[in-house]
Amino acid sequence: MKWLELLEQKVAELGRRKVEAALGISKTTMSQVLNKKYPGNLENIAAKVTEAYSSDKVTCPVLGSITVQRCATEQSKPFAATNPQRVKLWKACQTCPLNKANKQ
Repeated sequence: MKWLELLEQKVAELGRRKVEAALGISKTTMSQVLNKKYPGNLENIAAKVTEAYSSDKVTCPVLGSITVQRCATEQSKPFAATNPQRVKLWKACQTCPLNKANKQ
């Protein structure tokens, strides 16, 4: 569980409250995750940790090699017909397996 190690590292570096705020999770959820007793879907927590703190790279068909954070940021941007790169990114994101919207 690489993401759990990353979470523990960030909690040690930044403190629990800052990490909870950055990930948008409650004190209870953080406690359960860190104590390996979280009854919910760990994939959601893992995705939040990875998007917020991972230095892993992914290959974007438009931008090339980018960080996971940049990928998540680009996915969340709205369509903008006035920007040719945003149009290309929006089209690519619609069918990308890394797009969170495509996993539902």
